[in-house]
Amino acid sequence: MTQQIIQAEQPLAVADNPATVGAFFQLMKPRVMSLVIFTGFAGMFLAPGQMHPVLAAIALFAIAAGAGASGAINQWYDRDIDAIMTRTRGRPIPAGQVVPAEALSLGIVISILSVLLLSLSSNLLAAGLLAFTIFFYAVIYTVWLKRSTAQNIVIGGAAGALPPMVGWAAVTGSISIESIALFALIFIWTPPHFWALALVKNDDYKQANIPMLPVVAGPKETRKQILIYALILAPTGLVPYALSMASLFYLVVAAVMGGIFVWLSYSLFKKPSDQAAWKLFKFSIFYLFILFAALIADRLMASLVFGAGGLTG
Repeated sequence: MTQQIIQAEQPLAVADNPATVGAFFQLMKPRVMSLVIFTGFAGMFLAPGQMHPVLAAIALFAIAAGAGASGAINQWYDRDIDAIMTRTRGRPIPAGQVVPAEALSLGIVISILSVLLLSLSSNLLAAGLLAFTIFFYAVIYTVWLKRSTAQNIVIGGAAGALPPMVGWAAVTGSISIESIALFALIFIWTPPHFWALALVKNDDYKQANIPMLPVVAGPKETRKQILIYALILAPTGLVPYALSMASLFYLVVAAVMGGIFVWLSYSLFKKPSDQAAWKLFKFSIFYLFILFAALIADRLMASLVFGAGGLTG
């Protein structure tokens, strides 16, 4: 705790010139936003019901903006540790491109506007879920969990898992077992995905005094937990088929991808190395993309053959 206070008091670079549009955009974590857009769209596309394409586009924009806003608040609060870690010291605030107060203002204003926009373009349930997502990531995870427990990613992963539920609710105005299945897929995926990265960046987290699992429990326990989660994730990926959300095509894709995820996790457990951890981390991104892409493709094929599904019905 004392180290965190000292870090917070360390001077950070101050922007000498007005921040550029690009710097503000980087505050919103565009790579994370791209995943939110994709999974949020998947939730909207897979949901039963109809939604005007223009309203759907506005709703998806609001979901992406909300994710970006929470990212800006996250970078405002984490500016002390971002300046320490090699992976994050190039972010706009520690790099002196954006003044912290500007980042906080951006995050708060866009958070409010995104929730209002989603409520107007879809419904109050979707807007409420988006508001909860922003609050959970910016406050529960960033302020509390990240610096206090090794389970930060496990619990905090809920924020990243909510976008498909928000998208589903935007179309249907409800929460269903199907949208919960999409949530569960990302929620179970998140710990092994981030822990693989944490194994490679362990020294960074130690220096910043962040209690990631490799720092607290050690690399061996982390590799074991990754394997356990991989064994849970593989069957979780099959749930959409069990719920009749997808056909045999998706089942085959999910089974193969889940098997590879388990195999890479087992390989990391038996023969640990940064290379194996990095390989698993990169594949985990590909895994999630392929599963959601397969769900979308499966529904698209069904709509072409049977004339059903997909936002506009």
